[in-house]
Amino acid sequence: MKYDIKNIKLAKKGALRIEWASNNMPVLRMIEERFKKELPLKGLRVAACLHVTTETGVLMEVLKSGGAEIYLCASNPLSTQDDVAASLAANLKISVFSIKGENTKTYYKHMQSALAAKPHITMDDGADLVSTIHQRPESMHSNIIGGTEETTTGVIRLRALAEQGKLRYPIIAVNDALTKHLFDNRYGTGQSTLDGIIRATNDLVAGSNFVVCGYGWCGKGVAMRAKGLGARVIVTEIDPLRGLEATLDGFDVMPIKDAAKVGDIFVTVTGDINVIRAEHFKTMKDGAIVSNSGHFNVELDLPGLAKLSKKRRYIREFVEEFTLRNGRKVNILGEGRLINLAAAEGHPAQVMDMSFANQALSAEYMAKNYRKLKKTVFKVPDDIDKNIAKLKLKSMGISIDILTPEQKKYLASWEMGT
Repeated sequence: MKYDIKNIKLAKKGALRIEWASNNMPVLRMIEERFKKELPLKGLRVAACLHVTTETGVLMEVLKSGGAEIYLCASNPLSTQDDVAASLAANLKISVFSIKGENTKTYYKHMQSALAAKPHITMDDGADLVSTIHQRPESMHSNIIGGTEETTTGVIRLRALAEQGKLRYPIIAVNDALTKHLFDNRYGTGQSTLDGIIRATNDLVAGSNFVVCGYGWCGKGVAMRAKGLGARVIVTEIDPLRGLEATLDGFDVMPIKDAAKVGDIFVTVTGDINVIRAEHFKTMKDGAIVSNSGHFNVELDLPGLAKLSKKRRYIREFVEEFTLRNGRKVNILGEGRLINLAAAEGHPAQVMDMSFANQALSAEYMAKNYRKLKKTVFKVPDDIDKNIAKLKLKSMGISIDILTPEQKKYLASWEMGT
């Protein structure tokens, strides 16, 4: 067992925080009990490139209980919780390569360390691991049987690979599971993004002009929570259907060139590049706060902002102030990286319970079925998705109705009318 972490002495603190998260992840714990008995991942090496948080710590425990040998690295240089990394290394004897604030060179070195184990299954959050693999000779990773992907951004990258016929092994798009994106992307991103912005700035959201770039499930969650805190929410979109939906949801909708002039707080959640560019930074109010909750910091044109600036400094932890040549100041949060993980702790455990249940069960499905799967991107099987929802309701003490035989017959027929 190898590791590269900040400080192994943080393990005790990390163990307690993982325990706290575990208490709020009952679905994963139910899966863990079965995994201990059946060992569906026995003999398999798993390379996981994920945010190293308390919730990820619980997932690692479950995978190890299923017999897997784990090699974990961070999927973002700022998202690691160092005490969690220490606990996984010291207490679970998992090979962890992750340090909060690591530079780009170390980030990719850690990824190489995880891949050096010659994994059978990859578990990705943003597809950096898969991207790295596909830049190497295929013979170096011929033992990989399949993988999973956690995010919208990662799924977009993988589908591009698959459409070009270049994807080397089957991958399950965990992000596309209903029990993932309807809850994790909306409620998880919504709450944790506002949490990160407030922790970084301690600014009042109520009464502000709060600009949300992108109205997918993540954007919907952020807009909903900002509205709940009293902000006037402005949405920018490129999709007419989503723009219409945001309008009917009660939000102002306008192009980013117009929103840039009036916004007080900005959040990008698009999965695309250069959503807020130099021409937009130029017109922002003095003291504007700009953040990103999409997977990569490329959503903000930070090189363009730097060229516009005559001075930059850290005025608070996670807040870098850029003074433009026109005298106005723009504040970038968390280096433009995921603000919910850079300045806060990421999604709540109750939400990640379902997301990571999908990861665990998808890894099991891949281990059992990889021989008959094509080299493309698959959705999480419906029975897994629905079972996770049932387990979550059960853990919450909630019951729902079931169809009567008469109702089943009616839904399966065409003869019966009004």
